[in-house]
Amino acid sequence: MRAEPIWEPVWELVMEQPKQDPIDLLIALEKASKTPIRPEYIEGMAIVPPTPNDNHNDGAFELSFQFRAAGIRLVGMGNGYRAAYEDSGTMALLIPDFYVRRRRPTELDESYRAAHKGWYPIDMIELVGEVTSTNHETDTGPKLRAYAAADVPVYVLIDRHSKTAHCYTDPILPGEDPTEAYYDTDTKVDLGAPLPLPAPYPTLDTAPFLEN
Repeated sequence: MRAEPIWEPVWELVMEQPKQDPIDLLIALEKASKTPIRPEYIEGMAIVPPTPNDNHNDGAFELSFQFRAAGIRLVGMGNGYRAAYEDSGTMALLIPDFYVRRRRPTELDESYRAAHKGWYPIDMIELVGEVTSTNHETDTGPKLRAYAAADVPVYVLIDRHSKTAHCYTDPILPGEDPTEAYYDTDTKVDLGAPLPLPAPYPTLDTAPFLEN
């Protein structure tokens, strides 16, 4: 199943303003929606993620706790991050399910967030994590490429569709097209098995995602 397209009448708004700045486009989508949403922007498309179920949220929180228990203090959830390719405009606007930051926000980071209407710079992130929902192809395709193009060193993916867990490392951008970016290394295990991560991160217990 592909990522859900923007619904009417929001899709009309997208078509009417195709050259609108991606940040302003997402703000317009949020205002046009009758229910609370947090849209993202990837590969030229505004995407509204489906509402996650309890297994998704509980599992993502459990992984965040495992990082904290291992002494990784800068793990977090909820912030949005902007990726720009060589300062040529917005490449992606992403809200990871969990992440590990390189640093706490500095004054410069907060100034960046204010200038970009709520989005932090993605270079704050040294590890990012996603848990698939019904739009699993977004996490396994466009988001994977976006994180690699933004040179995020580690991408942890819990793929509940294929029942596998992945640790992607060694991002590569072979040319100028960010949609050609990829991770050179994929450490893959069956969901429920321990997922090894590079130092200094812990090996993750993925068993909580097997629970109903």
